[in-house]
Amino acid sequence: MKRISNLIPLLTAIAFFSLLLIASCSKERSSGATPAQEQEASQVSSESDAEADLVFNGVFDNAMGVNNDLGIAGTGVFTGKTDTLVPVPRCFTVTITRASANVLFPAHVVIDFGTAGCPGPDGHLRRGKIIIEYTNRLIIPGASATVTLDGFYVDSVKVQGTLTVTNASANSTRIFKVDVTGAKLTRPNGNYTEWTSHKTITQIEGFNTPDFPRDDVFRIEGNSNGHARRGNLIVGWESGITEPLIKRFTCQWVVKGIIKTVRVNSSATSPWVATLNFGTGGCDDQAIVTINGVAHQITLP
Repeated sequence: MKRISNLIPLLTAIAFFSLLLIASCSKERSSGATPAQEQEASQVSSESDAEADLVFNGVFDNAMGVNNDLGIAGTGVFTGKTDTLVPVPRCFTVTITRASANVLFPAHVVIDFGTAGCPGPDGHLRRGKIIIEYTNRLIIPGASATVTLDGFYVDSVKVQGTLTVTNASANSTRIFKVDVTGAKLTRPNGNYTEWTSHKTITQIEGFNTPDFPRDDVFRIEGNSNGHARRGNLIVGWESGITEPLIKRFTCQWVVKGIIKTVRVNSSATSPWVATLNFGTGGCDDQAIVTINGVAHQITLP
């Protein structure tokens, strides 16, 4: 999978046009906008949506990966705990609190990355706390977890919001509903992204090894919307997965799928709709961003 945190630096690097910030622009305007302004607004919306998605996908992985009592050990910052070939030193602490020693749930978990920062297996620095309330082990149908954040940063970006995971599995198919509300990513210069997301994650491979994630493959579907500020530009959008994203545990990148981002005040047929195409299934670091009919191949870190 193209991991969420791995793509954060990409979102700046793919600025393949020289974008012009308009000092007088306090809100998005489609009518009468120049091509440069349209390009800028489309790129800001696509990048902002992708960054928020990547960050909160990482939060989901961390909630799932604490241990096998709570989820499936070995995802997110816990990568390597189920694979001795990839040892990952820990610079964070995990505190698990239960009502009593003999009652596993509900469980209260705090993942504390400290105040100085803790580098993860993806190379990004985290600090602050991820706080999770579990009703049951997340692989159990009907189980849920609510995740909140306390002074949490990924690199220099402050991350706020609530993520709720619900196991909606049925007929032996593992399905998770993942909702993000009240999300806000804030940069030191005051730029921010406000975001809401509703996703369905369905396991499509790896059923016979429920406690071993390395053979798992998931299909991701859903939509999101948000607003972002970049300097004097404020842009709103709606984004949808038009071809399901395919995530393999053994690949650090998304291997397939397309996300389409449509700005507020634009139509779905506008030439300024942005699409991000992750490929046709191969595990590689290439993706295609297309705006106004112009496709650009990009290399993902």
